[in-house]
Amino acid sequence: MGPVTELLARDSTRGRLTLTAVTLGSGIAILDGSVVNVALRTIGTELDASLEQLQWVINGYMLALASLVLVGGALGDRFGRRRIYLWGMGWFLVASALCAVAQTPGQLIATRVLQGIGAALLTPGGLAIIQSVFRREDRAAAIGVWAGLSGIAAAIGPFVGGWLVDNGGWRWIFGINVPLCVAVMAITLWATPESRDETPRTADEGSGHGFDVLGGALTVVSLGALTYALTSSATMSRGLLVAVGVLAVVAAAGFIVVESRSRTPLVHLSLFGDRVFSAANAMTFVVYGALGVVFFILVLQLQVSAGWSALSAGLTGLPATVALMLLSSRASQLSERIGPRIPMALGPIVCAVGVLLLLPAGRGATWWTVLPGLVVFALGLALLVSPLTSTVLAAAPDRYAGVASGVNNAVARAGSLIAVAALPALVGLSGDDYLDPTAMTSGFRASMVICAVLLTAGGVVSWFGLANTRHPASVPAPESAGPEPTQLDA
Repeated sequence: MGPVTELLARDSTRGRLTLTAVTLGSGIAILDGSVVNVALRTIGTELDASLEQLQWVINGYMLALASLVLVGGALGDRFGRRRIYLWGMGWFLVASALCAVAQTPGQLIATRVLQGIGAALLTPGGLAIIQSVFRREDRAAAIGVWAGLSGIAAAIGPFVGGWLVDNGGWRWIFGINVPLCVAVMAITLWATPESRDETPRTADEGSGHGFDVLGGALTVVSLGALTYALTSSATMSRGLLVAVGVLAVVAAAGFIVVESRSRTPLVHLSLFGDRVFSAANAMTFVVYGALGVVFFILVLQLQVSAGWSALSAGLTGLPATVALMLLSSRASQLSERIGPRIPMALGPIVCAVGVLLLLPAGRGATWWTVLPGLVVFALGLALLVSPLTSTVLAAAPDRYAGVASGVNNAVARAGSLIAVAALPALVGLSGDDYLDPTAMTSGFRASMVICAVLLTAGGVVSWFGLANTRHPASVPAPESAGPEPTQLDA
């Protein structure tokens, strides 16, 4: 495929196929972040795993993704977004196959970390490709499709996982990724043009393709130490807990110092000088932290305390799937007309109401017990997802599309990672408590209240942080945005 001289139209053949490839690929990675939740009880029983080990089955993936998604975004901007996206898909394929044959909790945790590395390479690439290879007038609609279908992937994960667990065993939730990854790689190779940041570097930025290895390492150390401290706090000595906590803080401070001085930083801290970008990411952190806990603990609660099958518990994702499918594009259009402030403030608060309506989900719970809360929660989720994505990308210069996408993905995954690591111990769940209906119900209800508070806080942050914002596409790019990308390599 030779070089192309103009950006893709969304309704062209290559445009449709490119959007299909990046949406499906991102969806696979997002799906694996949620599909495992519904299989946790079965995995725990078959592999004789503790609650802490089950947390690490989730958190090992999220830790690698949250720590390295910035690296993935920066690599794509520098060395080619399609190239890194394909590398990520290939890595994810191999790691998924290894997860499917794991024989012990330790093996599964290790292969989940490998899977998260592949996800970190491909996740920011999908959104950055949309921002870079589509015409400006088509980007908002393309992002709306991507956001809606990606949200559906996260919501449908428990349903898919439940069906696979009940009909084939938990190993199939990883094995099914292999043919899907092959299909995505084939479509991407045929239809998607290459793009990268071609803006000439200033003397301060340096030349060539240097890479911020130290910044990436500090990210891994900081999030890894914090996750370990939160997950293992109940079994660690006080001295070790303090030491690990200090390490996390020092590494985080070191990351900020390194990024502010590096000539080729992973994160251009100047992005956070934009109030909209900072507010949207702050909202992302608290909201996705709450969402991570809800999806983690609800399916466990319904299986352990209410006696639901894995498939029945997985079906709780259906209302969110339907709402995202039907309403994401409308939410995007609403944000275009009135600006992102109201959808991004109201959405989390509606989610909080839905979470509180789930409090009765205990022993003897039926679909009529949980359906009202699930529907309200789904409506709030559909209201916030598309406007959030468009707002974050529109607030950053085009040349930093991969970095901006990586930052928002990292913030979302870090919020979920930290919340899932901290909440069980905070509400008194540990060891084999996930098999005790009484302990599980008590912990579940305390978790739901905390999640409702976090979601409400996210709405408040959006209301004040996004004041006086217009439709994201109308927000002018900073002067440093560089020229509109019109030359793409195939």
